[in-house]
Amino acid sequence: MAASDVAVGIIFLSQTVVGVLGNSSLLLHYLVLYFTGCRVRHTDLILQHLIVANSLALLCRGIPQTMAAFGMKYFTSDTDCKLLFGFHKVGRNVSMWSTCLLSIFQAIKISSGNSKWVELKIKAPRYTISCIYLSWVLSLLLNVINFMYMTAKKGNKTIINVKDYGYCSSIRHDTISDSLFAVLLTFPDALCVGLMLWASSSMVLILHRHKQRMQHVHKTSSSRCSPESRATKTILLLVCTFVSFYTLSCIFQVCMSAMYTPSWFVVNAAFIIAGCFPAASPFLLMSRGYSVSGLCFTWIQNRGTCHIMGNM
Repeated sequence: MAASDVAVGIIFLSQTVVGVLGNSSLLLHYLVLYFTGCRVRHTDLILQHLIVANSLALLCRGIPQTMAAFGMKYFTSDTDCKLLFGFHKVGRNVSMWSTCLLSIFQAIKISSGNSKWVELKIKAPRYTISCIYLSWVLSLLLNVINFMYMTAKKGNKTIINVKDYGYCSSIRHDTISDSLFAVLLTFPDALCVGLMLWASSSMVLILHRHKQRMQHVHKTSSSRCSPESRATKTILLLVCTFVSFYTLSCIFQVCMSAMYTPSWFVVNAAFIIAGCFPAASPFLLMSRGYSVSGLCFTWIQNRGTCHIMGNM
């Protein structure tokens, strides 16, 4: 086994273990909220689906890719490959759309009460659940192609009409068809990124105007940020991280589609970068206050006031 394969296997294993532990910690956060009878905010509902999507993307890609890097090449069937690749894409898309929905929802939430978005601001919480489940349905529909064209590696047989992804392969078409397919799947992603950037820009502008207004307040007033401001900064951090990793991932995905035979480096780099956001996002959230220990401490002090969280 080559040293490069061992290094890649360690990277995949570390990324998967760390990411799953981080997402599990946040999941525990919401389980504690549930069992203590606390009402959660609408943004928390979106975050719960983001956690599930992140875990799905990490497990469906990280575990088999780790096994392949350590030399286990032929452990999947055709059905396994279709399910692993398909559900990885579903998890990745829902993770992306959940982040997009978070940024849009928070931009509406902190908008001025007399703005043209006031009606949408009132109605937005009602449609949160519908939008979340719609993202799962659309992700499944968009990734039906992965269930059709993925196939297992056939032992030691050499097949010239497939692209090798380590533990699975996909049926190769001509370069133009593969490129058009990549553009088709990338368009919804690019649309989400555009919406994220628009929402993030709106939040930055709103926060800037709020800061200018607060400069006229006497210095003895409270300097602590509002919950909306803290949530907005958290979501901005998530969006910036996602856009950075997505841009790199998109470049490598296009390269894989355009190449007739993707190289070992391109395939592994694309898969590693695709797992960076699902692995990093829970730690970004916890760094902004979504910690289980902090939650428990707050609950012990304010056990009778949990219900007010639902109004945020």
